[in-house]
Amino acid sequence: MADPLARRDADLVVAAARGDQQAFRELYRAYAKPVYWLAHGLLGNTADAEDVMQETFLVAWRRLPTLDLVSESLLPWLVTICRFQSANRMRRQRRDRLHTAGAVEESLAATVDVEDQVIGGDLAERVLAELGTLSPLDQQIFRLCATEGYAYAAAAAELGISHAVVRNRLSRVRTRLRTVVGSEGS
Repeated sequence: MADPLARRDADLVVAAARGDQQAFRELYRAYAKPVYWLAHGLLGNTADAEDVMQETFLVAWRRLPTLDLVSESLLPWLVTICRFQSANRMRRQRRDRLHTAGAVEESLAATVDVEDQVIGGDLAERVLAELGTLSPLDQQIFRLCATEGYAYAAAAAELGISHAVVRNRLSRVRTRLRTVVGSEGS
């Protein structure tokens, strides 16, 4: 005796192939979860699994008119479609990563300009030379606040001076550096 559920799949496939949307909805409800979990197992990502599940049923909808259901269930056919859709997605993601990585490397190489490197190196040398002319306290304040990211209060505590001394001295150092860099850069 034939399984009533299998007969039901065969009837639903025939009806859906003729365009019966309700029949296709019933097939979708019956098999969406197993197809989703298969896709999730293959792809390891919820969003990708949802997309592949939808793509699987879209392909199924389009191919139903030519389907000759040979088993008792539609599931093996859907599993095959899901595997192909998952493989296609993995290939596409791999290809996109390769092209994206190549594009990033190309854009990085294109943005490196020797002239900019020379100017940047020259600027750094001028800043370092100017910092060398500062008092030892001003050099320490600049190092702590400008390069190591200390807050004024933390730098003051580290150096044993007041917050106001750090703030005022750092302001003078920055003004001096801007003046030197601006006048020599012109």
